[in-house]
Order: sequence, then C-alpha cells, then structure tokens
Amino acid sequence: MRGRHDMTLATQHRPLRESTDLAVRVEGLGKRYGDTAALDGFDLAVPRGTVCGLLGPNGAGKSTAIRILCTLLRPDSGRAEVDGFDVVRQPMHVRYRIGLVGQNSAVDEVLSTRANLEMFGRLYHLSPRAARRRADELLAQFALTEHADQSPRKFSGGMRRRLDLAAGIIMSPPVLFLDEPTAALDPVHRSDVWAGVRSLVAQGTTVLLTTHYLDEADQLADHISVIDHGRVIAEGTPDELKTALGGDQLDIVPAESADLGAARDVLARVTGTEPQVHEAARRLTVPVRNRVNALTETLREMESAGLAVHDVALRRPTLDEVFVRLTGNAPSHESP
Repeated sequence: MRGRHDMTLATQHRPLRESTDLAVRVEGLGKRYGDTAALDGFDLAVPRGTVCGLLGPNGAGKSTAIRILCTLLRPDSGRAEVDGFDVVRQPMHVRYRIGLVGQNSAVDEVLSTRANLEMFGRLYHLSPRAARRRADELLAQFALTEHADQSPRKFSGGMRRRLDLAAGIIMSPPVLFLDEPTAALDPVHRSDVWAGVRSLVAQGTTVLLTTHYLDEADQLADHISVIDHGRVIAEGTPDELKTALGGDQLDIVPAESADLGAARDVLARVTGTEPQVHEAARRLTVPVRNRVNALTETLREMESAGLAVHDVALRRPTLDEVFVRLTGNAPSHESP
C-alpha cells in the first residue's frame, strides 16, 4: 500500500538542469528484485557544490539508489551520471570521482590514525610521500593532528566518524555519498560530523546524504528529495517542503486532559480542519494560514467555552511532519 502522497508541491517534477551544472543526474532509474520494484522511475538532479538530502522510509529505495550511483549495482533501466560519467558505461571514471562513507566504520583499529589515512592513500595509488602529505592535510582539516599516533579504538564516536570522513575524501572527490553518517551518535558528536560536512561543501564537494534524522537534513541539506516506493514523490528546499504542508501550525495544550475533546471541537470549528490529537502530550495541532486571526479566534472561543489553556504556540511545520504527511510513516532511526 502506498503512502499518503496527498501534498502537491510546486517543486515537484522540475526539469533536470543541463548535465554540466549537475554533479549527479538520474533519469528514470529502475531496479527490481524478483517481483519487488526497489526503484521505479527514480529521478534525481543534484547541483554541484550542494548537499542533497535523500529521505524516505525503510525499503523506499534509498540504499539501492546509492549502490547504483557508486557502481556497486547495475540498474535494470534508466540512466545515471556522476560528475558527468555514466555509472554503467564508465564505472572506473565514476569510482575515481566519488567518496563513500557508509554506516559502519571502515578504518583499521590496529593502525594509528595517520597510518589509516596513509593506507587509504596508497590504495588509491598515491606514492608514499604523497600519501603522507595528504594524511597530514586531512588530520589538520578534521582536527585530528594531536591524535595522529593514537589508535581509533580509543576514539569517541564523533572522532571516529571524522576519521571516516577523512578517509572517504582521501582523493578530494567531487562527489561524496554519506549513508547515515551520524547513526547512533550523541548530539555533540553529531555536531562534530556536521561541521566536517560543511567544511567539505565549502571547498566545493557535492554531498548526497541519506539519513533518518530529519533535523540533520534540515541542518545540512540545500535541497531534499523524498523517495517512497522507488520514486521521488516530493522535492524542494527544507523551507519549501514545510511551507507546502500548509503554512503555520497552531498547538494548543488544554489545562485539563478531560478537555481535549471539547478543545478539539473548538479548533475544528475555528480552522475548518480536524486537528491532530497527541493524547500523551495533551496537545492539539492544526495547520493555519492566517496565523494571527486563527490564534485570536481560537483563544476567544476557548474562553467562551470555559476551557482553560495551559500553553499555546504558533510554529512552522517540522520535516518530521512533512515526512509523515508524504509517506504515511513516522521517521525511523533504524538502518535503511
């Protein structure tokens, strides 16, 4: 059963830009596993020097798309280019132009931090001297110089992911794929990784990010594509997606749990929309377009009905709410 794709966006189905402006260009990509369509007409256009967030529920096709773009899997139909090279006809050219940081750490816990980076450089056929020079550059860039001779086994989660990022860009790739880069990290260490990503983009790297943390996409992504059942169902900037949900959200928390039903009736009458009821939080949420009038009229009607209000707030929708509206699924923090 498909998700509730009930939101129409002006940003949907934009014509793809000229390939010279794009780091990633995908048209009509299809991939099947038996009777299951992992990708079904998947389109994507990622401008150079930007961060694209690829969001979707488990099984939506994100991982399949990334594997195809990294030349680890061949599509059944459609076409995909990375940095101007076809992923099927020119896979070696693509591989020399990408970096990939997966969910699991790829560094060796026996080698030191510097030795890890030198090893990755040598795997890319850098000379010993060039590998050492590049390792030193990356140690400085990711604030790991003072830990250069330490084993990663002693690192915090954030430091380990910074090392993963450094290893992923050993050849300064034009395009970097990040698959759940901050999974299982605490907020402080997630911020460390975010800073590393922003630094890369400032130097011209294009990033394709898959994440279940929607606040992460909100923080990092210039553009978001929401994928479900193997195709993009909505796209735009984070603000465009939030605006398309229906303007502002009005939250009302009645003073008494017993008043939730009556307060819901008041909100529905004032706004003409059935509000969402969050019983555990004792909160009612409804989209509004004329924020001041809606707030004033709601409070007036609540007072007339003898209903006390504990809290009231006007806010923008969150990406979590956009995600639920589009896909019918709550965001999951499990592996895709």
